[in-house]
Amino acid sequence: MKTYFRLLSFAKPIEKFAIPYILTTVLYVIFSTLNLALLSPLLKTLFIDKNIIHQAPAGPAPSVFHLLAAFNYYVEWFLSKYGAWGALQFVCGTIIASALLGNFFRYLSQRTMENLRVYTLLNLRRTVFNNVMNLHLGYFSNERKGDIISKIASDVQVVQYSVTGTLQVIFKEPLTLIAYMVGLFIISVKLTLFSLLIIPVSAFVISRIVKRLKQQAAASQQTYGNMISYLDEALSGIKIIKAFNAIGFIKSRFDKENTRYSDITRAMAKRQQLASPVSEFFGITMVAGILLYGGNLIFTNDASFLKPENFITYIALFSQVMRPAKAISDSFSNIHQGIAAGERVLGLIDEKPLFTDLADAVAVDGFTGAIRFKDVSFAYQDRMVLSNINMVVPKGKTVALVGPSGGGKSTMMDLIPRFMDPQQGSITIDEHDIKDVTAASLRNLMGVVNQESVLFNDTIYNNIAFGKTDVKREDVEAAARIANAHNFILETDNGYDTNVGDRGTKLSGGQRQRICIARAVLNNPPIMLLDEATSALDTESEKLVQDALNNLMKNRTSLVIAHRLSTIQNADIIIVLENGKIIEQGTHQELLAVNGMYRKLISMQTFTEN
Repeated sequence: MKTYFRLLSFAKPIEKFAIPYILTTVLYVIFSTLNLALLSPLLKTLFIDKNIIHQAPAGPAPSVFHLLAAFNYYVEWFLSKYGAWGALQFVCGTIIASALLGNFFRYLSQRTMENLRVYTLLNLRRTVFNNVMNLHLGYFSNERKGDIISKIASDVQVVQYSVTGTLQVIFKEPLTLIAYMVGLFIISVKLTLFSLLIIPVSAFVISRIVKRLKQQAAASQQTYGNMISYLDEALSGIKIIKAFNAIGFIKSRFDKENTRYSDITRAMAKRQQLASPVSEFFGITMVAGILLYGGNLIFTNDASFLKPENFITYIALFSQVMRPAKAISDSFSNIHQGIAAGERVLGLIDEKPLFTDLADAVAVDGFTGAIRFKDVSFAYQDRMVLSNINMVVPKGKTVALVGPSGGGKSTMMDLIPRFMDPQQGSITIDEHDIKDVTAASLRNLMGVVNQESVLFNDTIYNNIAFGKTDVKREDVEAAARIANAHNFILETDNGYDTNVGDRGTKLSGGQRQRICIARAVLNNPPIMLLDEATSALDTESEKLVQDALNNLMKNRTSLVIAHRLSTIQNADIIIVLENGKIIEQGTHQELLAVNGMYRKLISMQTFTEN
């Protein structure tokens, strides 16, 4: 129940929907029950003895709150005044009016419930997506992307119907059931008590049927998430899959998960579909028993106990009792499935970022001094990546990080915009510890260009102006010129309005990278973070991109991770890392003179290039 009430909280203010839903549902139940209760006067009118002279009812008419009594009073009045034909017209007219009102209020209640469902879905999906966007980068390294997509897309859909379905189960269907039962007791207490003997048996059998549905539903959602992950990986890596002739392997892996999902779904469906026939069987059994018992009373001429028209009305009412009872039994399976999906969604909502802005965090609006690392250490799950790092990046200088793979270069760069926090030590910007600075203002000072060119399935213009809504076209074009991108953009089919495709696949690697550089130029940050921005390019593209990077770094503070050491020989400071420690530091000439790791790397690269 705790999970359900948490899910229901996303419908707040729920009274906006609950009050009109309760009112319209109550009215619907009243009129729908009245439709069946009117069968008795209808049958009485149809099969009345025409030779009997009816007298007008004595006394005042009953209150309208006593619907059946008032209705019977006016039936008798019409019989005495206009005869059987007039009474039949009155009864049929009343039934039509009651059916019209009942269905009108039914429509209003369903519309209200649909509004609640859509509103709950809106809030739930917004909350889970916003929380995912706020999570730290490390979370996405440890989780399957497909599983996250499954929770946001599929699980949320399941949850919304569970919430609205449960509200109907706990209010509408029980209320309808109670109304029918009241009608049955009014007609015959003895017959109703007899008919209720089988209900506990039916409830026990159905509860046993749906007992394992929640466990199966949880397994179903997890398997579906795995399947979406495999699909995402297959589509993203289709070139590698084909290159390594791994199509059969990928098909087999996906088919195995798909088969497992199908088996679980089939098992769930078997239980879900069994509940309804069982409840219907018990319902028919009960009706048959009532026919035998009531018919026996009529055959033995116990008319004082049960009149024939009342008995037929009783059967009609009792046949409808099973409809809400059946709906309740059917809903148990949906509720279990919704709760299982809800637990997965709430688990994602409950995930908290490793760090958030402090209550007294300050916003920085400029960069005037230096970025300093003071005794910084960082580890991934007990694996030390950086150890006691001390480094200064002065304003206006270009600082290059070099060294063997796995030395901690990218980790150092990720610590500056606070994608993660060090376990020990501190990082300051203009003497402000970055933990005391708002993350948004800190990142506003920085432009990032990674080895992987991240573009979105949109136009070139929107990719350059990404995240901004008040950009002038001339500013976008100016940024593209600085990034050596303007000329090739004009050569595309629609210029700046050309769609780049999924992840920019319609462009070459060098073109994608130059658009990323243009995006960084447009942001005009005082600090640039360049993580091996040219390492994946061919020689011609590398030269164009390197020229663009040189333009980008002019009059800016830059921290550069270099794959090709020839590109950073003019850096103001070169820092060599190995196994998470700074082992050398200086200019290109100074490090060559030391004859250490840097010179060794230069020699190895020169030999490789030759």
